[in-house]
Amino acid sequence: MWAQTWVADVGPENAQLLATESRTAVLASEYRPQDLGDGRIAYSHLALGASRELSEEEEGAITDDAEGLRVWVGDDAYELVLVEE
Repeated sequence: MWAQTWVADVGPENAQLLATESRTAVLASEYRPQDLGDGRIAYSHLALGASRELSEEEEGAITDDAEGLRVWVGDDAYELVLVEE
């Protein structure tokens, strides 16, 4: 995996959607979120940056505010936690 990774527990269906059907899923591999299995999704620094470019109406949009760093799927937000290796 990457040196810095942000991981969220989004559920299996959402992890698959983010990894294969979001607008960032068609980018080069280093810019795509990665489905880790067990309903978890991972973002590298580059993937996180690409997802920040999504509009808030798009699946996989990223927000970073008083609530923390979160990824959105529909109306649900999931907290992204930094995991350093």
